[in-house]
Amino acid sequence: MTITSVAPVIDASGIRAPAFSDVLQYVIEKYQGIYGSDVYLGSDSQDYQFLVAGIATPINDLNASILAAYSNFSPATAQNAGLSSVVKINGLKRNTPTNSTVDQVIVGIAGTVITNGVTQDSNSNKWSLPASVTIPPSGTITVTATCQTVGAIQAGIGTVNQIATPTYGWQTVTNLTAAAAGAPVETDSQLKARQAVSTALPSRTVLEGTVGAVWAVPGVTRVTPYENDTKVADANGIPGNNIYLVVEGGDATAIAQAIAAKKTPGTGTYGTTTVSVTDAYGIAHPISFYRPTYDAITCAITLKALAGYTTSIGTAIQNAVAAYVNAVAIGGAPGGTVEWDSALSAAKSVAGSNTFRITSFTLSGPGGAGTPDVPLAFNHAGQMLTPSSAVTITVT
Repeated sequence: MTITSVAPVIDASGIRAPAFSDVLQYVIEKYQGIYGSDVYLGSDSQDYQFLVAGIATPINDLNASILAAYSNFSPATAQNAGLSSVVKINGLKRNTPTNSTVDQVIVGIAGTVITNGVTQDSNSNKWSLPASVTIPPSGTITVTATCQTVGAIQAGIGTVNQIATPTYGWQTVTNLTAAAAGAPVETDSQLKARQAVSTALPSRTVLEGTVGAVWAVPGVTRVTPYENDTKVADANGIPGNNIYLVVEGGDATAIAQAIAAKKTPGTGTYGTTTVSVTDAYGIAHPISFYRPTYDAITCAITLKALAGYTTSIGTAIQNAVAAYVNAVAIGGAPGGTVEWDSALSAAKSVAGSNTFRITSFTLSGPGGAGTPDVPLAFNHAGQMLTPSSAVTITVT
């Protein structure tokens, strides 16, 4: 007999269960022990079909469910609803599909209260401000507006510049950074990565704790941190004794508050987005960080079609390359690039990869064709919004 039990086993190494083939052999041997070893159990027999469908398969399915339930107790192995549940221990929840957001610079008369304000971009998309915005004594405030249309609505720098709900004392509005595109529901791999980073909240270094706090802000999708602990400007031109984070998504005020709560006294913050955060003693502190600038990435592929190649496989290639580019860390960290080899590997990873041969593969960015990688500045992110147009495929 190949196994002595069909039940899963939990020991010091974890949980394991017999393979389906072992379960089936176990059932067959038990059956033969009752009815004799000469009973006919060919694959075309009714008895064999009953052992497979009626006994072995349900046992195997039950074992799989037990393994899944056990695995769902750990963020490292949990999946789907189980992962959504277990990350609650870290104070996290899975990000649902989101609307695009954009940081708005509101200018007006000090003390003006804007209630349920709405702005509009050059494409007539409406963007909702927080429920109540009070213009401070400086006459300007940065807040995060949310697009009223679900999905990856784009808005370039300076395009969200119309006041859709006029309010006395509210003079102008604009956006100094591009909108962060809305995202689909967070995948398991993305949630696991965010959970791993979130454990840095009580970490060994202040910067790790700061990054963990920013990751915990709802809507944040990517964070790349930098620290210049010298007295002179670093390679990115940032003055000494500053930390600077590049943050995609999330409310600007919540992000600034997270940074202020975790950074050490005397440490400066640097960036193009600045929010005033008031401490427990009523003192206002300007907290700065960067929003990413998006570089449009394109890809040109020439491939030789083999037997079985279809246009749906070509579409899968386009989607795979775009998924890789859109997931590259801000600034291309740690390599600083959108990598040619990784993009090529993504294209070759699709189902049906044996139906084509790639003969030419070129990545391009705003500066032209890569060499072969496409470099990214420290606060830039690669972007492919429409795979079908960003990735062109020529079939030979």
